[in-house]
Amino acid sequence: MADRISGKPYVQNGRLRSFDRSSDIEEFVWHRDKKDRKVKVIEGQGWQLQYNGDLPVEMIEGKEYHIPSMLYHRIIPGFNNLKIEIKE
Repeated sequence: MADRISGKPYVQNGRLRSFDRSSDIEEFVWHRDKKDRKVKVIEGQGWQLQYNGDLPVEMIEGKEYHIPSMLYHRIIPGFNNLKIEIKE
């Protein structure tokens, strides 16, 4: 069962994570993860991924993005909801 994690703009169901476009923009914070991750965009348009010190890049459906461990990053909401698959 998918549950929204308190204070987070997403719902997690196994390796799938869904972000709600209507979430408060303040919930999309800079953060870092303890492990390397590969993130594949399942659906969503106009969303962006930004690494610390870099300009944001558009997240494209079907494309996979590498997020190194302990690197600050954030996502920027797009036009509709976003669904990603996370592999650690």
